[in-house]
Amino acid sequence: MSHPLDARYVNLATFRRDGREVRTPVWIAAAAGHHYVFSETRAGKTKRIRANGRARLAPCTVQGRITGEWFAATARLVSEPAVVARAYAALRAKYGWQMRIIDWMSKLSGRYDARAIIELDLT
Repeated sequence: MSHPLDARYVNLATFRRDGREVRTPVWIAAAAGHHYVFSETRAGKTKRIRANGRARLAPCTVQGRITGEWFAATARLVSEPAVVARAYAALRAKYGWQMRIIDWMSKLSGRYDARAIIELDLT
């Protein structure tokens, strides 16, 4: 049986400094006991993770409607080349041509290098 976080979309909840939760539907892939998400380096979720590594995850629809239970997690931005490569490999394996198109468009627009990889560990 697959894990609920193997769903196509997962709602990533991060927390503002005042404790309010902000939810975002994201693609997610698992590798080496961790879950990985990518985002723009300057996006709100990456700023919130830098300030506070607390997060929650739940399977959802593309629109963000929750379809399963929430899981508490800790989040951190990773920059180690081997970890980044592992994360992208897992995302490309899961999302195939869709991820390759997103990568290609990001490279064309110059935004590929402005991405952050978020590593999530369930607590």
